[in-house]
Amino acid sequence: MKQKTIVLILVLIAIAASILYLESLKPPRISSGEAEIIPLNKEKIGKYPVAKEIVNPSGFINTNNITVAELIGKKVILIDFWTYSCINCLRTLPYLNSWYEKYKDGGLVIIGVHTPEFQFEQNYDNVLAAVQKFGIKYPVVLDNNYSTWTTYSNRYWPHKYLIDIDGFIAYDHIGEGEYEETEKKIQELLEERITALKIKEEISREISKPAGAVNVDFTKVNSPEIYFGAARNTYLGIGKSGTVGVQNLSEPTEIKTNVLYLVGAWEFQNEFAENKNPGAKIIFHYNAKNVNLVASATGNVTVRVFRDGRLLGNESGKDVSMRNGSSIVTVSEPRLYTLIEDPTGYGEHTLEIIIENPGLHAFTFTFG
Repeated sequence: MKQKTIVLILVLIAIAASILYLESLKPPRISSGEAEIIPLNKEKIGKYPVAKEIVNPSGFINTNNITVAELIGKKVILIDFWTYSCINCLRTLPYLNSWYEKYKDGGLVIIGVHTPEFQFEQNYDNVLAAVQKFGIKYPVVLDNNYSTWTTYSNRYWPHKYLIDIDGFIAYDHIGEGEYEETEKKIQELLEERITALKIKEEISREISKPAGAVNVDFTKVNSPEIYFGAARNTYLGIGKSGTVGVQNLSEPTEIKTNVLYLVGAWEFQNEFAENKNPGAKIIFHYNAKNVNLVASATGNVTVRVFRDGRLLGNESGKDVSMRNGSSIVTVSEPRLYTLIEDPTGYGEHTLEIIIENPGLHAFTFTFG
């Protein structure tokens, strides 16, 4: 009996040793939030960071479900962190749409990870409307809890991560621009995929030039993003910044560049400022070409827009219409509204917005 026990113990030890040996031959498992990504090429370990998984998604658009792990060994993956009121993100979308259409049959999968900056961007229907408006056909994952954002240690909108067929982040890019460089890297990784899978495919080496794409000369944009809400309204010129509640603000006697002036009764919340009386004003002297306002409203709110004391002309943004002799924007759904698109170029101007009825929620000015 004793001899049988010893034999059994030896057999178990041998089995355990075999398991440990076989596990040692596998690439290391690298934890990524709630899931693990297993890279396929051990020679790349240490050269590139391992891809991270999508974690705790709040919803999906253009797909019922998608994971990074299921695509490794099959596809090249481009993960784009974006949010639909971010002008920098929106200006990259023509390129993303073009790349998806051009390379989706050649092994590229794009996953748009929508991580909201403002609370209204957590709403599924709002994101869906934006996806449809901007013609996005690739999968979009709602990241309302910042779970995937945190897993990637991300800090920026937009931020693109290119994941090769072996599960490594072979390239990443923050912000706008470098479109040719990014597309060439996509082509390179797709060629690597062809070699790895031993398939016969042709990858176009042409560089995309999507219609409607807007490129900005940031050396000529000298106005920063301006926040209205108490959490970040450090550029507020009159009144007390960083304070939640109602403030009655007087018209400025001097207008300085890149200083936000609000006139009338305004209630400050953390994310936005709301005018409480008709005739309230927003005044801002900017140095840029284009001006956008991220806003929403209680019902519909009509605003009249002036530049340098005059009605808008050829510089009217796409959300401006001429009605009753005024440059009018009707604010309703929460989104980015384009106020100024100046065909003459970059320069300094004073923007004045007169709000005809209460209930405008002003979040940010952004410039281009």
